[in-house]
Amino acid sequence: MSTLWRVAEVVSGVPETESSRTIGLRVDGLNGNLAGQHIDIRLTADDGYTAVRSYSVATAGMDEILEITVDELPDGEVSPYLVKDLLVGDQLEIRGPVGGWFVWRPTDPNPVQLIAGGSGIVPLMSMIRAHEASENSSPFRLLYSLKSPETGFYREELLTLGQESPKLSVDYFYTRKVPEGWPTTPKRLTAETLLASILPADTAPDIFICGQTVFVETVTEWLVEAGYPAASIKTERFGGTGGIR
Repeated sequence: MSTLWRVAEVVSGVPETESSRTIGLRVDGLNGNLAGQHIDIRLTADDGYTAVRSYSVATAGMDEILEITVDELPDGEVSPYLVKDLLVGDQLEIRGPVGGWFVWRPTDPNPVQLIAGGSGIVPLMSMIRAHEASENSSPFRLLYSLKSPETGFYREELLTLGQESPKLSVDYFYTRKVPEGWPTTPKRLTAETLLASILPADTAPDIFICGQTVFVETVTEWLVEAGYPAASIKTERFGGTGGIR
């Protein structure tokens, strides 16, 4: 874990959706990252103005490469550049990876329930990948709430894992538009539908929730009211007004 600014080289850039992009970074001397950590990126303009933003790491490993997935904000200062203009071979100033609380470690023995809203899937994907690469056989379950299929990140990878991995089950919830042939119509996530799609409280899962603030706060409240211990719930949130809609 480093709190110093250092240089990262862009080694890849792959679109995830129409407004998002997964960016691979090589950081000399990086000794990997814990699943769930984030990095800070600092951009400096010609006039000296700087902007710093935090981005969750989507990968987990012990090498010098990490990936982030950036969703473009229409009025953002940093995300439009990262999604549209950054080129392979460019360099960025980064700090991290940092964070030791919202993380999953392969030595953790408990079952895990992951709950993601939109781009909140990114740090949870890091946990899924770390779990798949480990010898840890504890069950992982993901509930992924999306406006539509087109807004989902890591679609092919999650589809494959959901069908083939004995360690992961994936449940999708669509609030605006469903895939062709989907058995239900789009609808708001409710406490009832949430609780029907996650590990029950009596299995004592560790719970990780990530998404926009209203989404995270609402889901957390439902879980606590349903008897899940607050100490078992870890949350990470980002700005914006989106929620259970």
